Amino acid sequence: MSLQEEIIAALGVKPAINIEAEVERRVDFLKAYVRQAGAKGLLIAISGGVDSAVAAGLCKRATDELTAEEGKEYITLGVFQPYGEQEDIEHSYAVAEAFGLTHKVETNIEEAVNEIALEVEHSLKALGQHRHITHQGKGNVKARTRMVMQYALAFENNLLVVGTDHASEAITGFYTKWGDGAVDITPLSSLNKRQVRQLAAYLGVPEEIVTKAPTAGLWPGQTDETELGITYDENSDYLEGKQISPEAAEKLENYYRRSAHKRNVIPGI
Repeated sequence: MSLQEEIIAALGVKPAINIEAEVERRVDFLKAYVRQAGAKGLLIAISGGVDSAVAAGLCKRATDELTAEEGKEYITLGVFQPYGEQEDIEHSYAVAEAFGLTHKVETNIEEAVNEIALEVEHSLKALGQHRHITHQGKGNVKARTRMVMQYALAFENNLLVVGTDHASEAITGFYTKWGDGAVDITPLSSLNKRQVRQLAAYLGVPEEIVTKAPTAGLWPGQTDETELGITYDENSDYLEGKQISPEAAEKLENYYRRSAHKRNVIPGI
């Protein structure tokens, strides 16, 4: 078995999907987990990107079906988490409107993140390092602060926190450990980015969100493809078992090796 085949098997990606069947399977997966946990529903942070939009659509279907089947209310709570002014915040609200989310809240993380960053800089100074926290370091603080807020809200409302990570992120490790990677359940994990977009179109995600350039939104001007140096088309082709350029394949495989610690269970002895 080639390394490409090993990676595809490990991440569970199919070369092609039946979109309707995949939606139904993932909605059923969410419903079963909510029932098993005795939760009252699901919490999804809606960033304005296509991944969280698809997850929100699946969550809303799941909780609507649970409400109808169980005779009591289950909810999907949509959480918007800008850092100060977010340029595309209207996309987050557009997703909530598209799926009829009646439970939604905005929690601005700017003040909390800045306080943490300031304390880090005080600590660096005490270590003899007179400098500001790095862009990447502050980006990680943003991702982890968002999860702290999500889990606090989820705890107070007996909800499960839903993640948006998928196979195209898993192969590169393009998520923050204990940030957006710290969730209760991931309904997109065996899909590549192309397949996520296919589900988005089927579910009725607004077109401008489906086609926008993917970004983690951790610092101004950041885009996934620029930072990784590889396109999501190449990434998706690789995960569907297709041949891509040797340079792109080597880059993906190196990302996969280096990010193994993000996907593995915490080691212990």
